Amino acid sequence: MTPVHFAFSSAFILGLTGLAFHRTHLLSALLCLEGMMLSLFIALSLWTLQLDSTNFSASPMLLLAFSACEASAGLALLVATARTHGTDRLQSLNLLQC
Repeated sequence: MTPVHFAFSSAFILGLTGLAFHRTHLLSALLCLEGMMLSLFIALSLWTLQLDSTNFSASPMLLLAFSACEASAGLALLVATARTHGTDRLQSLNLLQC
């Protein structure tokens, strides 16, 4: 494994562990998801550059478009949660009350 691959895989794993263990606020969960998507985007971009193939050149842009949609949906949920519950703490959310 090259150092570049190790860096991006460790960035993805750090985002995943942050998402798994630090689930106190919705904003921190969204930031961890964005870090994971950013590391996937850079890794996929480098992979398409290493292959020198035009078949996979649209894949990083498609991933970036889905990442932007995921971020906008997450921020909309964050604003809606903050307005209805007054906080973005995940402990105050109860799925049985919705």
